[in-house]
Amino acid sequence: MKVLQLCNKVPFPPKDGGCIAMNNLTQGLIDQGCKVKVLAINTQKHFIEIEKLPLEYRSETNIEAVFVDTEVKAIPAFFNLFSNKSYNIERFYSKDFEEKLISILKAEQFDIVQLESLYVSMYVDVIRKYSKAKIVLRAHNIEHHLWEYNYQLANNPLKKSYLNILAKRLKKYELNSLDSFDSIITITKQDEYFFKQSGFLGAIKTAPFGIELEKFIQNDSVKGLPNSLFHIGAMDWQPNIEGVSWFLNKVWNKAQLKNPDLQLFLAGRNMRTEFKLQNIPNVVIVGEVENAYEFMRNNSMMIVPLLSGGGMRVKIIEGMALGKTIISTSIGAEGIEYENNKNIIIANTSDEFVEAISKCITDKLFAESIGNNARFLVENKYNNKIISKNLLSFYQRLIA
Repeated sequence: MKVLQLCNKVPFPPKDGGCIAMNNLTQGLIDQGCKVKVLAINTQKHFIEIEKLPLEYRSETNIEAVFVDTEVKAIPAFFNLFSNKSYNIERFYSKDFEEKLISILKAEQFDIVQLESLYVSMYVDVIRKYSKAKIVLRAHNIEHHLWEYNYQLANNPLKKSYLNILAKRLKKYELNSLDSFDSIITITKQDEYFFKQSGFLGAIKTAPFGIELEKFIQNDSVKGLPNSLFHIGAMDWQPNIEGVSWFLNKVWNKAQLKNPDLQLFLAGRNMRTEFKLQNIPNVVIVGEVENAYEFMRNNSMMIVPLLSGGGMRVKIIEGMALGKTIISTSIGAEGIEYENNKNIIIANTSDEFVEAISKCITDKLFAESIGNNARFLVENKYNNKIISKNLLSFYQRLIA
């Protein structure tokens, strides 16, 4: 089977959740015998020099990328207000990218064109014109839900009004575009339910984020620094900023009063200056790390204090695969088939977080059992080989 994977950013190296989710499925399909070609938008924010990527990856994927300036610009944003189009989507359109896509579709036939996110969906008409492939939207999130939450958070009346316009137009675009896809692949069952309730009648399947288990070997000799909490995630993503701010302001002092030796390590690219300047005792601002897996291995308990955001948290699955004790809000653990106090600990208030942290510190056997059960869950539910094999079977039925 031949698959053309259209990505809204270059998926390699897999350093953030979106890239990891795209790349893992690329590798999974290749391992199942598919021929996968990657065509990506190369943005300023995530710019990658393709010729410097590993030769093996370039050979496997025949990756090509086209630079598209997706930055928000005042004048185009202003004039967009007088149209009925979604500025969120329009920023990802490029004539150069369209021409590159046409040249690929003319040169090669594909069975599946897999759109990684709604942001490359404006090229559907071009795909229909130059290819007979089935078009599949891989929905990482319900995009307009994220923007609705941004609107709700805004305090400035002018910004709030503008974000409301963006959210409404994105919602209209997202729902109106459903009929243009032959199939939708969701990351979570909740998102699958949303699309069905929204009237999508095509083939739909949930294929959760999967990992290559052999890369996540539990090492009993590396238990992590005692009494250490850690958070790792991109710190230019608003839900992470909001969640970490809430944890530092509402949870940290209470947790430290009960556990004076407790330390917190915060890692992630584009770490906010505001966190660095606070200079909070026993809080170590690590910033971007070279090896995320080693960072997770070397610390004890993962916190995921998300108050917003959709889809599935990649870092939770990775932490589970390493046998880490994870304390998360319900929103942070959304989409994962967890059991509270068995393979993860759910805490939705500051007091619940403090109680969970204290219990894990005083009851080491309980904390260890959470981590061991988490690893077992990943082995059975989030094995990339199994997920990719099931998705390939789904694709084979789709094109039959």
